[in-house]
Amino acid sequence: MNDILKECRLCPRECGINRFERKGFCGEGANVRIARAEPHHWEEPPISGEGGAGTVFFSGCTLRCCYCQNYEISSLGKGFELTVSELYESFERLIKMGCENIELVSSTQFVPQIIKALEMFAGDRPTVVYNTGGYEKADTLRMLEGYVDVYLPDIKYYDSAISAEYSSAENYFEVTINALKEMLRQVGRPVFDDNGIMRKGIIVRHLVLPSHRKDSLRLIDELSKIFSPEDILISLMSQYTPVYKAFEHKELSRKTSTFEYESVLKAVEAAGFDGYFQEKSSADKDFIPEFFDKKYY
Repeated sequence: MNDILKECRLCPRECGINRFERKGFCGEGANVRIARAEPHHWEEPPISGEGGAGTVFFSGCTLRCCYCQNYEISSLGKGFELTVSELYESFERLIKMGCENIELVSSTQFVPQIIKALEMFAGDRPTVVYNTGGYEKADTLRMLEGYVDVYLPDIKYYDSAISAEYSSAENYFEVTINALKEMLRQVGRPVFDDNGIMRKGIIVRHLVLPSHRKDSLRLIDELSKIFSPEDILISLMSQYTPVYKAFEHKELSRKTSTFEYESVLKAVEAAGFDGYFQEKSSADKDFIPEFFDKKYY
């Protein structure tokens, strides 16, 4: 499976680079790198549960979001190398700590290595959550069939001009919708255990950006045309806070207003989607986790 990395086309960028020789668009070579592996208690309730989500933050990213709160690892290269065996050991460590699942955060660039690590579990694997910016190739997602149980994708934009400006991904909406369809084909509609923990299904996240309420409204309308309320859950986020290169865009240099967020929330409710909603207090830099550039555990 590592042969894929010799001419890498795992993500929609399809840069075709030999990652054993140099880094791809994602900023990563052939060796797995992560920047944090810890329980996380601030995800959606059916993801975090009592024990927390077993989050593993991978270095690099296939997007270039100017406002990324994890920019230290997505764009600035922070992180440390692990072998595939060490990655498995990190997964196992989180489960032994009582985490409800293994949550893979922005991991597209390491899909072949992740599959190998997951195959090291003897017997039943833990629930695996694939937390992604949404910009995924259906072909790569098909590699994950049978390994991922819950998909937690963002869908950030409808307008291609906005996605090009803020994330260098003009085709973001088209690509992400196709990815969502593949995710639904794989895992189906939401399934919860007796403790309310999600074991199968999709939660689609949308972060309401300041000054772009109308794009959010159009996005929710389009989602309602493609997916039924039984297919997916919506997690509407108000946690936007300007960081990194957001200050280069005047319209992104403030937090999302209550009016902007609540107007999109009303659209989600009108479309009949169930899901999860954030308090305004979540828009705070204090909720950004600490990342590491050397193995710390």
